[in-house]
Order: sequence, then structure tokens, then C-alpha cells
Amino acid sequence: MKLLNTWNRISLVKQIALGLAVGVALALLFPDAAEPLAIFGELFVGALKAIAPVLVLLLVMSSIASHKSGQQTNMKTVISLYLLGTFLAALVAVIASFIFPVDIVLTEGAEDLTAPGGVAEVLTTLVLNVVDNPFSALYNANYIGILAWAIVLGIALRSASGTTKTLLANFSDAVARIVGWVIRLAPLGIMGLVIDAIASNGLAALLGYGKLLALLIGCMLFVAFVVNPLIVFVNIRQNPYPLVLRCLKESGLTAFFTRSSAANIPVNMTLCEKLGLDKDTYSVSIPLGATINMTGAAITISVLTLAAVHTLGIEVDLATAVILSVLAAVSACGASGVAGGSLLLIPLASSLFGIPADIAMQIVGVGFIIGVLQDSFETALNSSTDVLFTATADYKNGLREGKKLNVQDVFEIEKPSKGLMKS
Repeated sequence: MKLLNTWNRISLVKQIALGLAVGVALALLFPDAAEPLAIFGELFVGALKAIAPVLVLLLVMSSIASHKSGQQTNMKTVISLYLLGTFLAALVAVIASFIFPVDIVLTEGAEDLTAPGGVAEVLTTLVLNVVDNPFSALYNANYIGILAWAIVLGIALRSASGTTKTLLANFSDAVARIVGWVIRLAPLGIMGLVIDAIASNGLAALLGYGKLLALLIGCMLFVAFVVNPLIVFVNIRQNPYPLVLRCLKESGLTAFFTRSSAANIPVNMTLCEKLGLDKDTYSVSIPLGATINMTGAAITISVLTLAAVHTLGIEVDLATAVILSVLAAVSACGASGVAGGSLLLIPLASSLFGIPADIAMQIVGVGFIIGVLQDSFETALNSSTDVLFTATADYKNGLREGKKLNVQDVFEIEKPSKGLMKS
């Protein structure tokens, strides 16, 4: 018990770092003996994916059912930030691809996959997910469908009795507590995920695509540490980096290893609660962000498409490049409605330059090879930005109400009573 109490006093981030170090050491020094431990990673991600849909349904439904008329939720600001961030990320990727053009060796391996035929098909899939059967949506972790049913049921329950609303709140709190138990197992789970990644893929396969990976990761880091902070600064007029760094540390780190925005929804919910954000806002904005806030996906689509363009020697003018930015942003917003995520949207963007489908699918094959790092960075950027922009909207609303705030406080805030602002 003394050892357990000492372990619990260590912050979760330090526990995760320790799990990461142990996982790398075991995978490199004792690969055969360590391989069975990869099951811990599967169990951790599986548990998060299992509980996240139920949490989103109950939390959003309870929040809307108990919402008081006229109460500010900041959702318009959050959605605007999501869309702006995704477009700017795509634009950064396009500009970087022109400054640092990359030629790649095409590969096979994705011919059996079916890419969407156009933006209309991507958006149609997304819209159809809204009217999915609620039980099917829960079973398949269709978050846009879950979100839609939670909103509709929440509105319908606005006139329910106080006892019913209390019951909903109790169920929501119970599921949130279960999520907390699962998250405490993150160090063990991430140890298993690291062992699995090194054992299954290794790093040798990535060396042949080093320049492409450097461009992808460089764009994502630039967006995370330059573009997103600028967006936050424009809105709150304070040093944005304390908030940016905390979101990356507590949300981006776990998303990097789980490689699933859906699995990271409970982590983001917990971080929003620690930051004291408005529950009526984040209970909707976080699951919505996992669907439409796809900054990393927009970068992946743009960079890999333009890598194909440069490899094939196709001339691209500025107007077409800007259209690619818009197309990548729109497609990225619909990535969750397409099996295979952002990589399967590359043929759609490639068609803008007349690249044949068979060549485009070879680019998708390259994407799968580098996916062990590309997808990790992409998910970390996507997920951490969900919390960052939700917090920014909360800050901005506080400024409109004339409250004083100090962004430096986000490093000390754990569970303040109400609001991120210091009045």
C-alpha cells in the first residue's frame, strides 16, 4: 500500500513518461520476452474506445437536458476556431510543400482499398452518420451519430422532471468515474503500445521516407507551436503558450500513443474539467472536435498530395494550391465518416491535379508505411487542439464579460469551482 500511495502521488504525465521509457527499453533489449506485454496496450485502447461512446452520449444528453435557457455555451466561437484552424493548417502544409518539395518512391499495398469519389461523397457519408440508428452508432463508435442523438434526446428531456435530470447526471458522473479508473492505467497501456509499435514496425522502414516524414512532422509542429498560439493570442490577447503547452502535455501525449481521437475524448473531458471550463460547452465541443477539428488530417492530405505532384513533375499554380487548401480542410472535416481516415482522402485531393487513381493509391500505401509516426503526430495535434480552442472560447467569453484572467494560472488549475477566468 505504501508503494501504491507513492505511485499515486506522481503526476500522470510523469507516470506515462516512465511507462514510455520502460516500454522502449523492454522492446529493444528483450523483444521476444516483451512482445506478450503488448496486450496491455490493446486492453487500454479497447477500454477507452468502449467507454468513450457511452460517456459522450450521457454527458452531452445530461448537459443539454439541464441547460438553462439563455445560458452562454460559446459553441459558435469554438466551431469557428475549429474551421479556421483546419484551413490554416492545410495552407501551411501547401506553402511548406512548395518551399521544401519532396520526391518519394511510390509503393504498392493499398490497391484493395476504396477511396471516396468526391467531396460530395465524403460529406454525404458524414450527413448519413447523423441519422444512424442510435444503437448502431454506439456499437460502431459513430461519434457524429452519437452526438446527434444526445442533442436530440437532451432537448426532448429539457421538460423532464428534476428527478429524471438528476438520474441522468448520476449516470453521467458514474461513467466519468469509470473513465478516470481507465485513465489511471495509461502508463501500463502506453508501455504495451510502445512495445507493439517497435515490435511490429520498427524504425528501419521509416528511414527511406525521412524527408517526407520531416516535412509532415515539421508542418504539424509549426501549426502546434506557431499557428495555433497565434489564433489563441488574437482571441485572448495574452501569452498563449502556458495553455498550448498544457494541452499538448495532457492531451497530445496520450493521443500520440493511442493514435485515436475517439479514445482520447475521455482524456480531453478530464482536462477540460481540470481547467474549469464550461461543462455545457465542452461536453459538446470535445466529441464534435473529434469529428470536424482535423488540423493534422488537413496537413497529411496536403503534404502527401503535393509530394505526388512533385514526384510526377506536375506544374502547380498558386490558385490551384489555394483550392487544395480549401479541399483538404473540407475533406478533413469529413475524415471521420470515411473508413481509413485521412489517408483515403488523398486520391480525392490528387484528382484535382489529374493524378490517376492507381498512382494516388500508391501514395496511400506510402502513408501506411510512415503511419506509425505520421498518425501519432496527426492525432496528437487534432486532439490537443480540441481542448485548446474550447479553452480559448471560454477565455474570450470571459473577456467579453469584463473578467480579468491570467493564462499563466493554467499550470496550477486543477478543479476550480467555476470558469477558467480569475475575476
